Amino acid sequence: MEKPTAITAHLLTGLRLALAPPITIAFARPGFLNSGLVALLLAAAIASDYFDGVVARRYGTASAGGQLFDHGTDCLFVTACSTGAALAGLVPPLLPVLIALAFTQYVVDSYCLHRRKQLRMSTIGRWNGIGYFVPLVVLAAARLEAVPALTPLLTAVARVVAYVLVVSTLVSIVDRATAVRLER
Repeated sequence: MEKPTAITAHLLTGLRLALAPPITIAFARPGFLNSGLVALLLAAAIASDYFDGVVARRYGTASAGGQLFDHGTDCLFVTACSTGAALAGLVPPLLPVLIALAFTQYVVDSYCLHRRKQLRMSTIGRWNGIGYFVPLVVLAAARLEAVPALTPLLTAVARVVAYVLVVSTLVSIVDRATAVRLER
């Protein structure tokens, strides 16, 4: 069997990119896809996010460009899906705006202000990046209606988590901006 190349990890990342439009539409228009299919597609997207890095590191194909593609795809995916959820009134509309703003700041800060050749991560940014998937997972679970009495509770939990992410993203943006000033 042939050794995987960087293409293998990029294909996994590309899968997540391809899944963003149908999942986004499904969040915005609940009848667009079966709720089980939405949950399955979301699980595939999350698995691709986990395994693209594993594959790249295991086979020594990890690169700054691959990292940018992975993180950029994550940003596009969670921004788009959160926008779909915001259009349905399930999360605050400010969340997808802040996700895009924080990612733009992350890239500009890394490449322009710090003149690095790869992304410069922060702890709060990393946790936010993981956290942005949480309301989507909770909303997908709520739509499954496995226990119909829990659906309103899960929807409320997703909304609360989204508001927490709004606050933590604002903290992250301020933290990154002040860190640049303090270093100068």
